[in-house]
Amino acid sequence: MQGAFAEHIRALEKSGARTRLVRAPEDLDGLNGIVLPGGESTTMMMLMERTGLLEPLREAIAGGLATFATCAGMIVLARDVVDGMADQTGLGLLDVSVRRNGYGRQVASFEADLDVTGLSGKSFPGVFIRSPLVESTGSTEVISRHDGHAVAVRQGRIVGLCFHPELTSDLRLHKQFVKLAAS
Repeated sequence: MQGAFAEHIRALEKSGARTRLVRAPEDLDGLNGIVLPGGESTTMMMLMERTGLLEPLREAIAGGLATFATCAGMIVLARDVVDGMADQTGLGLLDVSVRRNGYGRQVASFEADLDVTGLSGKSFPGVFIRSPLVESTGSTEVISRHDGHAVAVRQGRIVGLCFHPELTSDLRLHKQFVKLAAS
């Protein structure tokens, strides 16, 4: 609906997945996995609510739909957004507390080499653009850290990332998600 979905489509298709856009509840039928991309979390929630997608999406993910949430997508899934708007609610399905734009504004964007559990080879190029900062984790497994903070987590069939893997040429995280969705 909003965000970096085109870049994720490119990366997923290069990783062997068939893709389609999800904009309405019926688009969830038959999916093995879903990507909640970076973008603007409050806009994403508002659009999902307006189209009737919010509750069916919550139910699908809670029911085990493999989910890959990057940046704003991670905010949408978080149990708690510490600096969200007063009426901001999320799906509450990922047991993390996040701070929106926790790494700073657009001008504070940066890249960092990340060691990610389960990825072989060299470090992963993390692209951080107005990224959320994970302030606490509950039942999630931290799979990567940067400067002492969790930047990638896994909880069951949900993978949440503070950064943008779709903005790199490294497909390892997308390939890993395609395998998760197929299992």
